[in-house]
Amino acid sequence: MGFFGKLFEKKECAICGGEIGLLGNRKLEDGNMCKACASKLSPWFDDRRHSTVEQIQEQLEYREANKEKVAAFRTTRTLGENTKVLLDEDAGNFMVTSARNLAEANPDVLAFADVTGCDLDIDESRTEIKREGKDGEEVSYNPPRYQYSYDFYIKIHVRNPYFDDIRFKLNNRDVEIENDKMGGGLGRMHGSLDPERDVEYRRYKEMGQEIKDALTQVRQQVRDEAAAAAAPKAAVTCPWCGATTTPDSSGCCEYCGGSLNES
Repeated sequence: MGFFGKLFEKKECAICGGEIGLLGNRKLEDGNMCKACASKLSPWFDDRRHSTVEQIQEQLEYREANKEKVAAFRTTRTLGENTKVLLDEDAGNFMVTSARNLAEANPDVLAFADVTGCDLDIDESRTEIKREGKDGEEVSYNPPRYQYSYDFYIKIHVRNPYFDDIRFKLNNRDVEIENDKMGGGLGRMHGSLDPERDVEYRRYKEMGQEIKDALTQVRQQVRDEAAAAAAPKAAVTCPWCGATTTPDSSGCCEYCGGSLNES
């Protein structure tokens, strides 16, 4: 079969069994998948081509079970602007999404304990601004002038069988800063710049730091609670029955059931 024959050959989705359209094929390591099935995968998953049909089926089962977690999710705190980090502090869960309809988007619900780290990355690019010379050619200013562009990214490192991190941009358009001709205001001489003096730059940097601090704090809180639960409990005298007892998981006397947290 020639090239065009293979191009127009009908393919079957190994996941749902449906016929795959001309531009709808999504290659797997050992089969093909339609774009409808591919759309159900986690948005943070990027290893489709190296995944087997069996692995994709397992992920789709995970994604189906995730719908119940989304339905039970109760947002107590929202961080970010376009793509948001939603926290359910009562359940100890979070999600990252830009969707308005959570049930339809089915964003991955992760536990605070799944977080292993969080980074704020600021990407800077610089373009020289030139003026028109006497002969119509572009010439540099003296000292040079530059247009600086900044993008702010959050990268959340997580424990998950299908992805290792969640990376998203905080700003929906570039934060642009121009140093002025004489180096006054925001600019300095010789093209250097202090971006911290720009309102938009500070806003997105503070937004990113807030997300980083929040996820770091909730992760540490979970770890501290787990360590406290695992630590051996000291024996105390029960104020209700007078017995020497080790508090149970509810903080009660193992003999009479009285609360050891009450006087």
